[in-house]
Amino acid sequence: MGHREDLLEGAKRCLLEKGFARTTARDIVKASGTNLASIGYHYGSKDALLAQAYIALVENMSGAFEGGGPEIEGAPGSLERFRWVWSNIVGTMREPGSVWRLSMEVMTIELPEVRDHLARAQREGGRGLVALLMGVPEEEVSDETADTLGRFYLTLMTGLIAQWTFDPKTAPDGDALTEGLRQIVEAAAKG
Repeated sequence: MGHREDLLEGAKRCLLEKGFARTTARDIVKASGTNLASIGYHYGSKDALLAQAYIALVENMSGAFEGGGPEIEGAPGSLERFRWVWSNIVGTMREPGSVWRLSMEVMTIELPEVRDHLARAQREGGRGLVALLMGVPEEEVSDETADTLGRFYLTLMTGLIAQWTFDPKTAPDGDALTEGLRQIVEAAAKG
């Protein structure tokens, strides 16, 4: 690996260990075995590097959403698939050092450079959730669908992260979310 990759890996470790606000440039340098000048040269700033590291951590979670197995349960778009995917997402929230706890901190950061990086990643995050839940390749998910259905799923994800961060004992699991969705669909069909 080169300095760029070493910095990214070091920044990911620091984020999971210390969080965004407590990670210093020197922490990243120590964790990556590089030097301070490398951060500016490759990423422009410590905050830009941490934003990229956070995005990489979230992107690496997509495999966990699929339960680590070859078979996704339920037909695309079905309540069974919805339950299965969200149950796997909740499973990642239960793990020690979960990236989702870090997400709550990142959501509150008031640094424009960080927000710009994360805002650009929102559409792709929604696109990935749509692809998984609807059973289509990501490249077939239109921007319009990523910006509507994808944002709906991201909103659900954000609320779920918040609930699991604040009180894991009462936070919903995949079954509870699916029952809520079933009730919404049932009410919409009556209206």
